[in-house]
Amino acid sequence: MATTSRGRAQDRKLVAGSQNHEVKYEAEKTGASKGKVKKAVETVGNSRDRVEAKLKK
Repeated sequence: MATTSRGRAQDRKLVAGSQNHEVKYEAEKTGASKGKVKKAVETVGNSRDRVEAKLKK
């Protein structure tokens, strides 16, 4: 796992549904709305693979 400049762990396999920049990135990447991304995170958890799979259905 990578670390940030502040020494915190960074996991790119997860989507932080409360972080607007991550929700916006996933929305642009998948073509879904930000609301749908947030709903997908609530439904399937914060795994990026599961969120993207849910949005592609």
